[in-house]
This record gives sequence, C-alpha cells and structure tokens, in this order.
Amino acid sequence: MRATAIAFLASLSLAACTVAPPSPRPAGPSGALPPPEVAVTNFTTVVRDVEPVAERVCRREVPGQNCDFLITVDTSPRQPPNAFQTVDRAGRPVIVLTVALIANMRNRDEIAFVLGHEAAHHIRGHLPRQQQSAVAGAILAGILASAGGAEGAAIRQAQDVGATVGARAFSKEFELEADALGTVITARAGYDPVVGSAYFTRAPDPGNVFLGTHPPNAQRIDIVRRTAESLR
Repeated sequence: MRATAIAFLASLSLAACTVAPPSPRPAGPSGALPPPEVAVTNFTTVVRDVEPVAERVCRREVPGQNCDFLITVDTSPRQPPNAFQTVDRAGRPVIVLTVALIANMRNRDEIAFVLGHEAAHHIRGHLPRQQQSAVAGAILAGILASAGGAEGAAIRQAQDVGATVGARAFSKEFELEADALGTVITARAGYDPVVGSAYFTRAPDPGNVFLGTHPPNAQRIDIVRRTAESLR
C-alpha cells in the first residue's frame, strides 16, 4: 500500500499545475501574436523583471523556504502550450514554460501573469500539500478496499483511484490561490495582471467539473480583477 502511494507521489512531483492551450481562433489586429524574435525578447525581459519580485515575495511569505527560482524553457517542438512548477532534487523551485506557450503569449503582461501564477504555487506550498493529500487518499482507499474483502490488484487499483481523488481534492482551490498571489507578483513586477489574465479568454473553459483540476475561466478572471483592484 505504501509503495503504491509513493509511486503516485513521485508522479506528482513532476508538475503542480498546467496551463491549457488557447483556442485556435485567429487574433485580431490589436491582439496578434508577436513574431518569434519579439516573443523571445518579451520572455527574457519578463523573466528579468518577475523573478526577483517572486523571490522577494517568497522570502517574506515563507522565511526559510528555498526561494531561488529557476525559470527555464522546454524547447521541444512537440510539447503543447504548457507551464508548470516543480522542484529539482536539491529542493530548488523550478518553473517551466514550453516554447509553444511562449509563442502563444500576445504580450508581456500574459507572460508575467503565468510566471507569477507558477511562482505562487511554490510560495503557497501547493505541491507538497497535493502530495500529502494524494498519499492520504491512496492509504484510505486501500484500507477501505481491504476491509471490503479486496485483495492484490483490486487493492492497488483502489489506491490509484484514491490517490487521484486526493490529489484533485483541493486542485481548484490551489489554482485560485495561485491566481490571487500571482496577481500581486505580476503587479509588483510592473505588469498588468488583468491584461495578463486575458489569456483565459482564449483558453478552453474547463467548467465547474467535480474533481476537475482547474476552476472555470470566468472565476479565475474575476479573482484576478478583484485582487488587482484591492492593490489600488
């Protein structure tokens, strides 16, 4: 039972959250995607501005935690638009953006918001909290299956389901928390989080699905706007 929980825990360590790819509708003249060379300049500029702010917020919010963010790019052309936060073997927080996501960012505000959002996952401790919930779900499901007379593969299957349910139990809450703190980081870095959150208007809406990984896009845009307004 413990081995199954640990295996699922290892898979969770790969990513705290993902960003859904945008809808393939064409951009208007005012929202056209930048050419590749501009997209690269936008990304490097935003990383330079956002990283020190994220580290300052991290050190203030959680003294003693590793706040030395490493921001990197997955350059594989096969990877879809995506961003996630993880940690390396030394415990250093890592933020990864795929090249496809960078190419789909219309402006620097969108890039800044994505970076702020992912940094917020680390600051709020979402990855270890998700891991703990997954392990608890796997153990509980295994115990219940065993008590019901299940054996062997049936218990392992129940543990897998329990781990998945446990991991997703607070997923939408974590996303909204990261959106709120990400808004603060984005604004303090000199970018407009409301403009940045416009990315959600192009991303497929996950809706309010039970045990879904992300909340509805409208809810995310609303919390960004309300948080940004409170900063003023």
